[in-house]
Amino acid sequence: MSEPLVSILTVQYQQFDLTLQFLESISQIEYQNYELIVVDNGSEKNGQTEIQRRFPKVQFIQSEKNLGFAGGNNLGLESCKGEFILFINNDTEVEPDFLTKMIHYGNRLPNLGMMSPRIQYYHPKGVIQYAGSTELNTFTLRNRSLGYGEVDRGQYSKSYSTAYVHGAGMLVPKTVIDQVGKMENDFFLYYEEYDWCARIKKAGYEIHYCGQALIYHKESMSVGKTSALKTFYMTRNRIWFALRNIEKPKQYLTLIFLYCLALPKQILLFILKNRFDLVHASWRGMWFKQSEYENRNRSTADI
Repeated sequence: MSEPLVSILTVQYQQFDLTLQFLESISQIEYQNYELIVVDNGSEKNGQTEIQRRFPKVQFIQSEKNLGFAGGNNLGLESCKGEFILFINNDTEVEPDFLTKMIHYGNRLPNLGMMSPRIQYYHPKGVIQYAGSTELNTFTLRNRSLGYGEVDRGQYSKSYSTAYVHGAGMLVPKTVIDQVGKMENDFFLYYEEYDWCARIKKAGYEIHYCGQALIYHKESMSVGKTSALKTFYMTRNRIWFALRNIEKPKQYLTLIFLYCLALPKQILLFILKNRFDLVHASWRGMWFKQSEYENRNRSTADI
């Protein structure tokens, strides 16, 4: 069987050194039939010259502004010609056979909607970040990544269906995207892959984890583990996910839990840590205008 064309798509913002490391890693893969697309999300420093000097086959797309994770990937999608699209973070490195393993597994799945590989932390070595996931609890909007924090001894090397993919590496058939549509631009950062998973599952497709394929993730190097940016979008998008994907009356219970317990507790903890920047970010995320959601829900127009 001939290898299907895979479009490998990554988005970067102000991280040209990381992107070059990622491209060096990707250049060593054994899979041959792929195209490589880099979207720069409005970086102040233009690193296109160095990227194209070292990796002349890369298609480089320059966005005039930062479109976020979803928007940047959606922009890159317009140039993708592959039968499969691999959305992969620029803060990852990969095993040479990872894509071969994913395609081999994916070709055996007639109803594949999305797939992620096994993900280890880049530091510390050998520690699992993702090996599949549980379903989101519709009350708390939390779930668990299987294997999280465990030393990888091969216990998650099998492949199986799972609840959600991981945004650091997602393989999606182009036919699925054509039917279901792209990621929702307005999530910007966080929960966009969960929202996309929910839509793809609702369309009748399966979500899978490929345990034979392995990548390494240098997590949170772009926004920081406790940054105001991350706090705002995690708070706002958690609420927005509920509004978009949980049907009433369960939605009311979820919102009561978030507004009356989970988010006030989060703010209190930030106050005790003297992180008033995170208090402000949480507050802004909690009280984004309901009319803003309603307008976005009625229209497919970009911000």
